[in-house]
Amino acid sequence: MAGSTFASRSYRDIGIVLRTQKLGEADRIITVLTAFNGLVRAVAKGVRRTSSKFGATLEPFMVADVQFVHGRNLDIITQAQGRSSYGTMIAADYDKYTVASAMSEVAERLTDTGHSAERSQFDLLHGAYSALARGVHSPDLVLGSYLLRSLSEAGWAVTWTACVNCGEPGSHTGFHAGSGGPVCSACRPPGTRTLPAGTAELLHALQHGHWKATGEAAPDIRHEAVGVVTDYAQHHLERRLTSLRAFAH
Repeated sequence: MAGSTFASRSYRDIGIVLRTQKLGEADRIITVLTAFNGLVRAVAKGVRRTSSKFGATLEPFMVADVQFVHGRNLDIITQAQGRSSYGTMIAADYDKYTVASAMSEVAERLTDTGHSAERSQFDLLHGAYSALARGVHSPDLVLGSYLLRSLSEAGWAVTWTACVNCGEPGSHTGFHAGSGGPVCSACRPPGTRTLPAGTAELLHALQHGHWKATGEAAPDIRHEAVGVVTDYAQHHLERRLTSLRAFAH
């Protein structure tokens, strides 16, 4: 009976570790974005001991096969086997670590409030961590692309080729987060941000995965683009991304 009860309460999933919190003397609460069960917060017992069977598997940015057991308040992690050791590669580089932490914040916020389908967010974050860890693209561009794509999945896609208010086509130099994107000169509300030439084109490329175009952007345009999308994300998430406070683009 006990075995049957345990089996009925347990489930397995692929999970990306977003963050960890200390609990008691040796345990941690692990926040995991899973492929099929959404956002899960679970206790890993004894994980802080040097003899822990989990080792580094349940560190931030790691991808693992995890077995959970439903608990009264929090689920419990009973097994974890590593699949992708992104955490080790990301933690060795300050900019990568800062960007990955910001992406974790966004993923947790989006999936915790029910804005978006968790599987699409899982796939986006998995791809972003992979690109970041392997150095496929620079951290600032990976961040910009991830933010735009995750917000698009949550229902906040930006159209970079027309004014969001009147529909006037073109790459406009105004951007207003509250309006939802670019605005023409006739529609600029108070607080509109002025974009340097080429910024809207770079943001469009990042949102749609046109990576060849992103590599040709000047550093100042890349800096501006990441600032725009970060502000846009913070507007919709209704919170500051604390991980980016010291990030140098």
